[in-house]
Amino acid sequence: MTGVIRSVGTRLVRIPLRRPWGPDVRELHVVAVDVTADDGMTGNGFSWTPTIGARAVHAMLEDHLAPAAVGRPADPETVWPGLWEHVHEAGGGGVTTIALAGIDLALWDLRARRAGVGLPELLGRRHDRQPAYGSGVNLHYSLDELVAQVRRWVDAGFAAVKVKVGKPDHREDADRLAAVREVLGPDRDLMIDANQRWDVARAAAALDDFAPFAPRWIEEPLRADDLAAHRELRQRTGIPIALGENLHTVHRFRDVLDAGVVDIVQPNVVRVGGITPFLSIAELARERGVQLAPHLLPELSAQLAFALPEPTWVEDVEDAAFADLGALETPTGVEIAGGWATGGPALGLGMSFR
Repeated sequence: MTGVIRSVGTRLVRIPLRRPWGPDVRELHVVAVDVTADDGMTGNGFSWTPTIGARAVHAMLEDHLAPAAVGRPADPETVWPGLWEHVHEAGGGGVTTIALAGIDLALWDLRARRAGVGLPELLGRRHDRQPAYGSGVNLHYSLDELVAQVRRWVDAGFAAVKVKVGKPDHREDADRLAAVREVLGPDRDLMIDANQRWDVARAAAALDDFAPFAPRWIEEPLRADDLAAHRELRQRTGIPIALGENLHTVHRFRDVLDAGVVDIVQPNVVRVGGITPFLSIAELARERGVQLAPHLLPELSAQLAFALPEPTWVEDVEDAAFADLGALETPTGVEIAGGWATGGPALGLGMSFR
């Protein structure tokens, strides 16, 4: 018996970063969402936007999604399509799906709490551990700072790391990658992330020079919504292409998969609208034989990875996990150590914000 949604409460939370992501990125933003059913049980979810749009997401929830959710079934898979249709006029994805994720996550938390289990067990845990890789927002780091970070990851037992590229002159990136590869040695994986900084010509030239460092993938080499450019780049590089953190619906993931331009899809569970659409995207990737590697949010992404059939990378950004930043009431139970993600919450998502 799911009951119906009686109320939706929201609040904006600002979380200072211990290690800034840049001169103007010193905090993260979360909108904590509490959904209470008519029997009095409450589920805790959240929407997340690192730098841009937190107040807009909060307003979308307060003004549109929360009022529309009240009275609907307290079941995430039942309520999601109708709420998405309700706000679709403001955009099929982006602020709308980020905001909708807060309600979806809260409803999944509520469902797991009713069942008396953690989210991985609710979904059907298939793994006690999944591989994790060290990741950092480090393009602004000096070479010495970058090398020191990579050494920390190696010392911590990570078998793979990801670093940023996209300097004005890609030859500087190549010098940095050479130093990183020297620290990693030949047997650890190196992923690189351009954060949509290039056009096709710059991407092709850079990737030609980066090939000797054996990148496991190049992430977001181009604007995520430029499908034609991805088709062209696919013809000009053999380095696997990863994208998805800035795709917001299963329809956009289907587009890039149909076009054959992606080797690793990286949905962000909040940006796509929550666990309900995330599971559909994971199933689509599985059908197409394409690897899935969730973007960020390791404390939640790991829980989903534990329930997926295949080995799934978990991204662990240095000093950015909510628990590490002191943002959570209690630890989630997810642990990342020795290059592996393990554990999970005893009940629900285990993610209640201070």
